[in-house]
Amino acid sequence: MTGGSLGLRTASYGSLQQQLQNGCFMPIQTTPLIVRKPSKMLLSSYREKERFLPRIFKFASRRRVGMLLVVVVSVLVFMSALSTICKDYDTATEADSQNRSSLNVQNSIPNISMLSSYPEPVLINGEQDNNKIDKDRDNRNNNNSILPNTVPISGENKAQLPLPVIARNSFPSEHPCDKFALPSPPSDRKRTGPRPCPVCYLPVEQAIARMPTAPLEAPVLRNLTYVYDESLVKTEPFGGSDFGGYPSLKQRNDSFDIKESMNVHCGFVRGSKPGHQTGFDLHDADLMEMEQCHGVVVASAIFGNYDIIQQPKNVSEAAKKNVCFYMFVDEETEANIRNSTALDDRMKVGLWRLVVVRNLPYADARRNGKVPKLLLHRIFPNCRFSLWIDGKLELVVDPFQILERFLWRKNVTFAISRHYRRFDVFEEAEANKAAGKYENASIDFQVEFYKREGLTPYSEAKLPITSDVPEGCVIIREHIPITNLFTCLWFNEVDRFTSRDQLSFSTVRDKIMSKVNWSVDMFMDCERRNFVVQTYHRDVLEHMPPPTAATNEPRGKSSRAIITDRFAKTPIRKSPPKRGRERRPGSRRHRKASAGIRDNNSI
Repeated sequence: MTGGSLGLRTASYGSLQQQLQNGCFMPIQTTPLIVRKPSKMLLSSYREKERFLPRIFKFASRRRVGMLLVVVVSVLVFMSALSTICKDYDTATEADSQNRSSLNVQNSIPNISMLSSYPEPVLINGEQDNNKIDKDRDNRNNNNSILPNTVPISGENKAQLPLPVIARNSFPSEHPCDKFALPSPPSDRKRTGPRPCPVCYLPVEQAIARMPTAPLEAPVLRNLTYVYDESLVKTEPFGGSDFGGYPSLKQRNDSFDIKESMNVHCGFVRGSKPGHQTGFDLHDADLMEMEQCHGVVVASAIFGNYDIIQQPKNVSEAAKKNVCFYMFVDEETEANIRNSTALDDRMKVGLWRLVVVRNLPYADARRNGKVPKLLLHRIFPNCRFSLWIDGKLELVVDPFQILERFLWRKNVTFAISRHYRRFDVFEEAEANKAAGKYENASIDFQVEFYKREGLTPYSEAKLPITSDVPEGCVIIREHIPITNLFTCLWFNEVDRFTSRDQLSFSTVRDKIMSKVNWSVDMFMDCERRNFVVQTYHRDVLEHMPPPTAATNEPRGKSSRAIITDRFAKTPIRKSPPKRGRERRPGSRRHRKASAGIRDNNSI
């Protein structure tokens, strides 16, 4: 691969490399050097300059002009020093920004050239298996030569941008990102916490072109239906809800026995269809619109006015026209958004289409958020792929690039990031209790229940499983029967026990894995931090101390701190102006003066 193919420049600034034409280098033409005599105009101008210079020095000797020159020189020195400081700051911050940057492979089809020098081993459950990935990828798409433009849109977006139609036989046998590898993390003693790392994404057009034209065949399970029951009877002494249907322990155990056709509890047990008089009720117009989403959906939720809505960034025009963006909110959050944000007649705020949920099934806002998080396939019955992000996250990478990177490239159907620090459920339970995430007795009861079923601490014996604890704020999946079953059973555990879904994740995963050849792909948390930016919850933001602002008040007046409306404005005592040389309060002179004052007052 030549430098010219990538538009590289040579070592000299602004000089392009030699171009190839007809298989040979173009010769560099030179012209003979012609010596010319200086013209009369040049001589006359030179003589005028010689006369003009003494005049400058003559006026420069004057006081005002001299002072002006000193000021000009001082300004130039100050500007040069300031530019040097700015360059040093940019150099220091550039290393951190590179960690969040995504490495887009900018190339052409079919001749694809790698721009990145980072090779990345493709992993399946933590182990490298490039041959299996390539074989499965070919088997999945060998009957389709082109990708038709069949990704529908939601609701009112009727004008689609044509998605690229690219022949699959033009793809190279090797994926452009197969040789990408994570660089070693930068050494920064001041920052020891989690941080993003580089991720190799394909350009949006190529990512769309690699979308599978047919769903991946689910193992064993072919037909999955859900329980509807108007007459609910609670048979167990603990857990469950009207929304979840109170499945018995026998029904719970039977649901892990994977068969070709299954009928399981999966929320929405009452009513004719999800969202219609079932709890978590949605307007009929919203339900009809969500049924029209047949391709990709990006979903999030904010309940209890708990978070501030974040707008996605770096989204392509193809994704804006062909991806459904839905934000589920309750009436309290909707009222706050109307007061603080421009909400149009179509219930849209930026890219997000707001859906107001009424008759919430739980009193806990976080538990209500688990309904759209784990049961998207129930309220988007015709959707193929989904990307769930928590309400506190800001999406900063195009959805098609994320799906290609974490699903289609690895030929997996469910991807979630593992926790950046904890891998063991028992450690996660203790951390939840220490942070007050839930009642300690309920957490202990859940962990002891799983322990009696065979839960053990995580160890290397579980490899290729890399962790038992996910960072569950992002879920990427394909909607097929086996992934739908997994999220249904995961939701049933959240409904029965605590709302801390990290505690029940590994139990559901391991029980399904023991029956069928299927697993969850758990990628690194630093890769998740590459495509989403985590912000604080609303209550944390509102209680943060405000930034200090400079004021231009006279010396005699006391300055006030600039703070939010939630806090009272308290005056800040201003120190008197300093005169002369400043001395410490404990000096001998200060003690003598203080003693003199006390004596005078006593007299």
